Amino acid sequence: MPKTFSKLLSSTFFFLSTLLFFSIKLASAKPHGFSNSLSPKHLGLKRQKLSHLHFYFHDVVSGRNPTAIRVASAALTNKSEAGFGTVVMVDDPLTATPDRNSKLVGKAQGIYASAAQDVVGLLMVMNLAFVEGKYNGSALSLLGRNTVFSTVREMPIVGCSGLFRFARGYAQAKTHTFNIKTGDAVVEYNVYVLHY
Repeated sequence: MPKTFSKLLSSTFFFLSTLLFFSIKLASAKPHGFSNSLSPKHLGLKRQKLSHLHFYFHDVVSGRNPTAIRVASAALTNKSEAGFGTVVMVDDPLTATPDRNSKLVGKAQGIYASAAQDVVGLLMVMNLAFVEGKYNGSALSLLGRNTVFSTVREMPIVGCSGLFRFARGYAQAKTHTFNIKTGDAVVEYNVYVLHY
C-alpha cells in the first residue's frame, strides 16, 4: 500500500507540475489579438517637447485660381446672413509671412463649412501638411469651430503624422487681412503642439 500511495503521489505531482508549467507559459505568452499594450519605447518615443509653429493661411476664393471652392450649399444658404450650409473645399497655401509670394511652408487641405445659423461659425476639418525643413512630409490635423469675426479663434489639433506622431495641441487663428469685395483672407496662425 505505501508503494501504491507513493506512485499515486508521484503521478499527481507530475501532473500538477506539468499543468502549472503550461499555465505559466500561457500566462506569459504575448497576446495575439485585436489589442495589445505597448511601451512608448517600443515605438522609439522619448521625452515630449513643445513646438510653436507660426505661419499665414491664404484663403483665396476669387480670381482664376482660387484655393478655396464652394462645393455644396443648401437651398436656404443664400437667404442666411451667416451662409449656413455652405461647404468649401480648400487647398490653401501656408506661408512664412503675410505676403502670398513669401516662402511656402505647407498647405491647409480639407474643408470648412458654415455650421452656425446666427454667426459666421465655421466647422474646420483640415490637415496642415508641411513642406519646409525637418517638418517636410509631416502634418497636423485640425478640427474645431472658427468664429471668423472673433479677434482670436482657438481650435484643437486632434491628430498628426510624421514628426508630429502622437501630438496634441491647439491653433490660434487671427485674421490679418480680409477683402470684403473678393472674400479673400489672410489669417495668421500660431500652433502649439506637444509631441515626441
